[in-house]
Amino acid sequence: PRSCPGVALTFDLCPVRDPIGYDAALVEYLKVNKIPATFFVSGRWAARHDREMQDLRSVPFFELGTHGDVHAHLPLLEETEQRREVSRAVSYLKDRYGVAAPLFRPPYGEFNDVTVRVVQALDLRFILWDVVSGDPDPTLPAANILTRVSRKIRPGSILIFHANGKGKHTGEVIRALHESLLDQKHLRPMTVTDLLACRP
Repeated sequence: PRSCPGVALTFDLCPVRDPIGYDAALVEYLKVNKIPATFFVSGRWAARHDREMQDLRSVPFFELGTHGDVHAHLPLLEETEQRREVSRAVSYLKDRYGVAAPLFRPPYGEFNDVTVRVVQALDLRFILWDVVSGDPDPTLPAANILTRVSRKIRPGSILIFHANGKGKHTGEVIRALHESLLDQKHLRPMTVTDLLACRP
């Protein structure tokens, strides 16, 4: 709701970097400063980062959603393949970590009517975004990312960043958001679930 004085800082943990990475400094900053955040975890990433998953799930102001199993282009898949891609990550988080993850973000933000049907059948909630940070672009300076975010952020926004080590300036941008920009705009960070349930 646009009447909510909050925004959701979301971070994708997808296996599209070789080697698959983890921005430990970024996550530590969020933890130390008690900044609520939502992480969208791919199954392949989680399978290679057990210690990091244990850490993330232990933080009470973090929440975990899923981001597909292998970060596939869902519209290119048949319905049974889409269901497998979506459900495997959900099952892995539940079976391995005891984490119910009802939030789903489609890889690359790509989906079609079949994806919607699959996600609804699995009783998941689609989560996209309205503010694109652009943090995976190695040529984009932190100042440019901040300018873009500052121009687009508003009450109720969901911002997309990456915590898989792909964002060269992600930590710097999050520090600036925390230390000044959100205060200037009278906004506070929330998890996606809290944001969706927020009332002023």
